Amino acid sequence: MDEHTRDPSVDPPPPMRRPTGWLPDVGRWEHETLRRATVHGIRLFNAGAFHESHDCFEDEWYNYGRGTIESQYLHGMVQVAAGAYKHVDFEDDDGMDSLFRTALQYLHGVPNDFYGVDLLDVRTTLTNARNDPIGLDGWKIMLDGNRPTATEADFEYAEALE
Repeated sequence: MDEHTRDPSVDPPPPMRRPTGWLPDVGRWEHETLRRATVHGIRLFNAGAFHESHDCFEDEWYNYGRGTIESQYLHGMVQVAAGAYKHVDFEDDDGMDSLFRTALQYLHGVPNDFYGVDLLDVRTTLTNARNDPIGLDGWKIMLDGNRPTATEADFEYAEALE
């Protein structure tokens, strides 16, 4: 783990969960800042704050080099947030489709429970939305078996990235 991806304040996963990225033998995330960005990004996405969600994933993406699984995941989630933003805020389903197609390419091969995110559900929802965009309406991403929504702390986190 690189020094720039450490943050000892990041919480562990819920009991009985062992997502990819959690190191149970040492009791921490492999990349703690990736988990932090994921938690904030998913909560903001689920609150409909797609631009802020995008910023959380994009800012963390810069910590990883090309060709890493972390980079693939983060780049994919940037595209997921951007595609939802196109659909919901601009009713631009062609733009959404293009972004979701790219997101699916990036998320291909990333483990299904990466840092607590249910990526099987993400990939399934993106695929279905490409055929019927209305299926995206009201969708919330699963994190640690729940569909959490944003708190003030999540918005403050995103605002601090600017």
